[in-house]
Amino acid sequence: MPTFVRTDKCDGCKGQDKTACMYICPHNLMKLDMDGSLTGHAMKSFNQEPDQCWECYSCIKICPQQAIEARPYADIVPLGASVQPLRGTDSIMWTIKFRNGTMKRFKFPIRTTPEGSIDPYGGKPEADISKIAEAGFFVQCNGFRAGDASELIKK
Repeated sequence: MPTFVRTDKCDGCKGQDKTACMYICPHNLMKLDMDGSLTGHAMKSFNQEPDQCWECYSCIKICPQQAIEARPYADIVPLGASVQPLRGTDSIMWTIKFRNGTMKRFKFPIRTTPEGSIDPYGGKPEADISKIAEAGFFVQCNGFRAGDASELIKK
């Protein structure tokens, strides 16, 4: 089921131009209703095209107010239950609330290294823009060889 926003919990990320759910949605479906003219709820986010929702849970996981929900399919949890993730810096906790009020929580790590410790350019050579026009600049670097046309798959 596509995501939906609980208007009683949503604060529109405190009036910023772009809410967290708008920032993270891979399909660009989340929208902020600034004046309430679209939904009747001013400064609240909403899913503008529920039929196009990928159900990736990205908006649900990033929402600081836990205002976004999705009705999960029966193969994940029993019919009528709800699933709410709570993301921390090193783990994510999934809370499942069953129809009878029983709750279960599952906590999983989401990092293998401390936050902010990764050096994406470590061990790589410094970029030299002056060499960009040289022949072979993009194909020969640090032991890699140029491609060979005879190795390509031909039809």
